[in-house]
Amino acid sequence: MSTRLAPAISPDTEFFWNGLREHQLLIQRCKGCATLRHPPRPMCPDCRSLEWEAIESSGRGTVYSYVMPHEPKFPFFEYPYIVVLVELAEGVRLVSNLCDIDPADVTVGMPVEVFYQSFDGSGSEGLVLHQFRPSSQVNP
Repeated sequence: MSTRLAPAISPDTEFFWNGLREHQLLIQRCKGCATLRHPPRPMCPDCRSLEWEAIESSGRGTVYSYVMPHEPKFPFFEYPYIVVLVELAEGVRLVSNLCDIDPADVTVGMPVEVFYQSFDGSGSEGLVLHQFRPSSQVNP
């Protein structure tokens, strides 16, 4: 597999990507109203506070939606691959890949859990991405 493209990292998202390197799935929590939010952004959409902290997700959730892209083909993906929108147990949703499952077996609502995959050749710090696989737990 070819090297994955590195994400664009900004001051607002740097904590998230650094967390993945430490095998932590981090979520922003507003210090003003305690609302969780993803994707990361500088201001709380609920109370407009600029103060936030990062909390660690359990990494468990359910498949909220999914697609299996066919075109255009990218050299850094093995086909078929599954793109999922995961609703984490904490209540926020994030986009990732679903691995270790036949695409025909994917269902909305199925329990999944995070794992971390490293990709070589992505710079001195390396690229670590969150991926999901079917969970052995019935309730995330």
